[in-house]
Parts: sequence; C-alpha cells; structure tokens
Amino acid sequence: MSADESQPAGLRLEPPRRGLAAALVDLARPFTLLPPTLGVLSGAITAFGSAYNPDPARRLTWSLALTVLAGSLCAALLNAASNGINQIFDRDVDGWNKPARPLPSGRLSLSQAWAFSVAAYLLAVIPTAWVLPYPRSTWQARWSAPLAGRECLLIFLLGALFTLVYSAPAFGRTKRFGIWANLTIALPRGMLLKVAGWSMVASIRHLEPWYIGAIFLLFLLGASTTKDFSDMEGDRRGGCMTLPVRYGVRRAAQVTAPFLVLPWALIPLGTRLTNAWEGGRPWLTGNPLILDLLGGILAAWGLYTAALILRRPEDLARTENHPSWTHMYWMMMVAQIGFALAYVPWP
Repeated sequence: MSADESQPAGLRLEPPRRGLAAALVDLARPFTLLPPTLGVLSGAITAFGSAYNPDPARRLTWSLALTVLAGSLCAALLNAASNGINQIFDRDVDGWNKPARPLPSGRLSLSQAWAFSVAAYLLAVIPTAWVLPYPRSTWQARWSAPLAGRECLLIFLLGALFTLVYSAPAFGRTKRFGIWANLTIALPRGMLLKVAGWSMVASIRHLEPWYIGAIFLLFLLGASTTKDFSDMEGDRRGGCMTLPVRYGVRRAAQVTAPFLVLPWALIPLGTRLTNAWEGGRPWLTGNPLILDLLGGILAAWGLYTAALILRRPEDLARTENHPSWTHMYWMMMVAQIGFALAYVPWP
C-alpha cells in the first residue's frame, strides 16, 4: 500500500524531514514532551509550597533546583520512549493513519526505533534512583537510602510499565480495549506525573499529591479520546477498539464531554474538605483563592470545549487536530501552571 493510498481523505500531511537525526526527532515527537516536563515541574512546586514540605525553612537550594530539573528531563525522556514504543507496535496502524511517520515511511528501521526507545527508557529511569527529597540532600545519603525510600524511582518504574501495558501485546496492549486504553494513558500522564514531581521535593505518603493526581487522571480519562476520532479507520483495521470505533462518533463524544468539566470541580472542593488523619488540614493546602479561581476557569473552559464536541461530533473524525484537541491540550497546560502558582510561597 502506498502512502497516497493509505492517507485518509481530507488529511494533509507535512513532507517528512530527511536524515537519521530528523527521523529520531520525529519518533520522539518533541511537541508532546512539553506537558510531562511542565507536569513534573508543577508537581515539584506544588510539593515545595504545600504543608508537607519536609524542609521547615523551605530553602530553594541549587541541589533542589538541579534535582527537579533533572527529574523533569527524565519525564520528557520517558515520554519520548513511550512515543517510540507506541509507534513500533502501531506501525501497521500508522501505515494507514499517519504514513509520514518514521517507521511506515521507511525513514527509520525497526531496530533503530528499538535502540532509541530502550536508550530513552534507561536514561529516563536510572537517574531517578538518586532523586530523593530533603533531608537526603547529600550524595552519601542518596547512595545509602533504602529502595522503599526511593519513591521517585518507583513512580517512574510504574509509569514506564504503564507505557508498555498500553502499547505492547506482551504486556496486554490495552490500546485495543476502549476505556482501558484511556485509563492506561490517564494513570501515568495524569496521576503519576504529578506524584512524580511531588516526590522530588516531599514524601508521597500523603493524601494531597494523590488527590491532585486524581484530578488530572479524571480529565485525561475522557480527554485522551479526542485524538482517537481522526484515527478511526486505521484503528479499526488494526483491531484497536477505541471509544469512537466501539460506540461511534456521537456516543463517544457524549461519553467524553463530562470529563472535560467535572474533574475541575474537585479543585475548589479540595480546598474545603479537611483531612482528619493529617491534622485537619485541607485536602489542598495551596492558596484557596487561586485554586478556586483556577477550578472555575477550567470548568467554564471545559464546558465550552464540550459544546464544540457535542455540536457537530462528526467533525471530530474529519480532521487530525480538531479544535477540541487543541483546547484539551491547553487546558492541561494551564492547569499545570495554575497549580504551580497556587503553591508558590508568596510573601
């Protein structure tokens, strides 16, 4: 099948860049690396400004800053590895949906894609073994820490496992199974991303990082479907029963819409609920005014995006980047920035 024959009607493809380096960059999909990087930074700032910062002086040291920056780079590399693995196992599907990608276009061999992905996994996970929060700020303390104390490493290992569960048949390839595909996207890229950032500054053995992560998980549980509509024909041919393939465009749009709105209501709720197990503190210990404002803005934005989807759901299947996907992407980014601002220790 030629690239022209496999291209869905109405989908215009950019001419592929040439050369091995350019093909590897395309495999990594650099634009998708920004959200995990920002998510980890936001999670770290959230922990720093929370009531659970283990450093009573809240000192922003060079050691802490470099640790968070290194952890953010690791998150980007893990996402690049995930992109590579996904394209390896989706190469037949991409031959229909996205024939200009490195593997179906022949710009990369399968062995080159494997080498890139394995290297990215190793570079993403191994350094997190030495990412530990205060008071283990010296190299001696980091080397001697027990495995149970290396929470960032454990979170990254779990996140890497979920990327394999999503894409690789040997691990289940949940991409084939509708809502399970959404869940295995939302867990690492929603919940675990925030918890990983938090673990670089404070212990994750508190309710707050998991509650924040759950908000992003619920959002992505529905919002991740917005990219499936334009890939329906290729997914159907490849046996991937995404929500649009399984239920049709209109029903999938109706299922997706509430997840663009309701998760953000948990933000102001979290400023009002108290945690009896941890001193009666609010579930969210950031600035309540900023958090309430953030929740309101995102919920209103979600309503607008849901209206775009429900007004003419059939348009979702006719273009690769429907406006709803763009809104979903920027909502995620604004939410990350908003949480960081709510936890900055303002004077």
